[in-house]
Amino acid sequence: MNPANSFVVFTLDEQRYALLLSAVARVVPVVEITPLPKAPAIVLGVVNVQGRILPVVNLRGRFHLPERELRLSDQCIIARTLTRTVALVVDRVSGVLEVSDQAVIAAEQILPSMTYVAGVVKLEDGMVLIHDLDQLLSLDEEEALDQALSPNP
Repeated sequence: MNPANSFVVFTLDEQRYALLLSAVARVVPVVEITPLPKAPAIVLGVVNVQGRILPVVNLRGRFHLPERELRLSDQCIIARTLTRTVALVVDRVSGVLEVSDQAVIAAEQILPSMTYVAGVVKLEDGMVLIHDLDQLLSLDEEEALDQALSPNP
């Protein structure tokens, strides 16, 4: 099986999304998020994961889903973008999905200007949207996050 077709599948409000398995470091239970002053709006705050301070990105906001309070059942996916490691709060992680090349449809084939979505996996029981982690934060958001995380005032 092509490693580029191995995904970690998660849900937000019953919609299934996926990240490339190669980008995911681990999945952990949700923990208290510490607010981060001056962080971009898409960043909920920071968490301490095994001594590393990681920004928590609000996928609900990114996908224009209704906001809700954190639940004890929520999980954090620790994943790597091109520039940093982030924590993503999700409703639940359902597992790893391996699919054939034919099951993956590139975003450009559906709608050329799709943002945050790299493609779609067609399954018998519905579709899974493949999230493009490298488009997670805009350049402005990256810069604002760098400044907010900087130890210098």
